Amino acid sequence: MAGIFARIASGEIPSYKIAEDERFFAFLDINPLAKGHTLVIPKNETDYLFDMDEEMYRDLWQFAMKVAKAIKQVVPCIKVGVAVIGLEVPHAHIHLVPLNTMDDINFSRPKLSFPPDEMKQLAAEIAVAVIG
Repeated sequence: MAGIFARIASGEIPSYKIAEDERFFAFLDINPLAKGHTLVIPKNETDYLFDMDEEMYRDLWQFAMKVAKAIKQVVPCIKVGVAVIGLEVPHAHIHLVPLNTMDDINFSRPKLSFPPDEMKQLAAEIAVAVIG
């Protein structure tokens, strides 16, 4: 059975989609550390980021860079931080977190919650910025 991220990328589980191409998918984290916290994944299920072939690895980061730049355009922040942990879900993923302080990317902090309408609007705004 496909994991949760593969099911999100296929549309089986709804998400607040930001960007997608034939190999990658970006969506808002539903348990964010900060407003605009986004996950970037390869559609192909790979548990460990460093098990990806070099081309896929490079392309994933290029895709993530486009998404990060769009987040910074939409969400007031100093920078967009990056974290790769990979223990909570067995599917390679990159966390993109808008940062105004170092504590904004502290994964031991309580997660935030935003109303669905606000998440939908934010995803749409970032998606437009990705397209440019």
